[in-house]
Amino acid sequence: MKRRKFIRKAAVGTVGIGLGASMVSCNETISSEKKSMEALSEKKNSTKPTPIAICTWGFSEANRVAGAALKAGKSALDAAIEGVQVEEDNLKNTTVGKGGAPDREGNVTLDACVMSPNGDCGSVLYVSTITHVAALARKVMEETPHVILAGEGAEEFGYTQGFKREDLLTEESNKAWQEWLKSSEYKPIINIENHDTIGMLCLDKEGDIAGACSTSGLSYKMKGRVGDSPIIGSGLFVDNEVGGAVATGMGEEILKTVGSFLIVELMRNGMSPQQACEEAVHRIVKKNDRYKDFQAAYIAINKAGETGAYCIHEGFAMMKYQNDKNENIAVDFYHKSQTE
Repeated sequence: MKRRKFIRKAAVGTVGIGLGASMVSCNETISSEKKSMEALSEKKNSTKPTPIAICTWGFSEANRVAGAALKAGKSALDAAIEGVQVEEDNLKNTTVGKGGAPDREGNVTLDACVMSPNGDCGSVLYVSTITHVAALARKVMEETPHVILAGEGAEEFGYTQGFKREDLLTEESNKAWQEWLKSSEYKPIINIENHDTIGMLCLDKEGDIAGACSTSGLSYKMKGRVGDSPIIGSGLFVDNEVGGAVATGMGEEILKTVGSFLIVELMRNGMSPQQACEEAVHRIVKKNDRYKDFQAAYIAINKAGETGAYCIHEGFAMMKYQNDKNENIAVDFYHKSQTE
């Protein structure tokens, strides 16, 4: 009996030692993770970076306007919408706003979305009578219980909010469409495929991040086509605790990987904006062996004010405004590694 009691006590003691060791190990892991999170939070909050505006492609004036708005103390969301509106008004830009290239039926249709620092978002799709669709997307976010409005519903709502009805097909775009009808051939050309979306991310004086994305989509697209630009998580995603990302290029491919959301999640897990953009592009090329025939690109910013950008093919650029300097930055690309 004494022997049985001894064995029982010894077994209980061994289990207790094992549990104690496991609990110590677990507590150490939790403590280590907690310290890492606290250190990251302290790094983010220790100093607020100077305001920054970044946008896709070489939209210099749009980015300058956004940067000036930030410098004047405007919010990140105000600045981003003011910036993209420059290109929505630019009749020479056939990829955004009024003057955008039409679909195969000759109709110009616009898409846009916005995200605010508090996590709210708004989006409009297939808008054919209103130029400032990024501002309209904001109205959807702030004045309705919805996130997305499309087509006539979005337009009718816009009129109640003071947006004016316009004909978006300019004389120049109409002439180009009439010429296209002679062959009716659709074949995107890398960096000249006329779907150079303007995506913009702003970090304001308060350290808050917001974004806007606006486009007329692919030139001579099928009637009803919508790409990635107005889709939250694909064309644009912002998490004010982490950072934001926007996309441009072949929307169908960006949609398949929910690229902007992916980038923000990668940054949440410790990647820099640059590393996250590169990984997002790699996800696209790994899933599609036709990547040599289309462009896809991302830009991103985190709470510390660090930025990144990456694309499949050479030719994509990013604008960056900070400290009164508005610069055009050539972006590193994937496809060179396959040709060197």
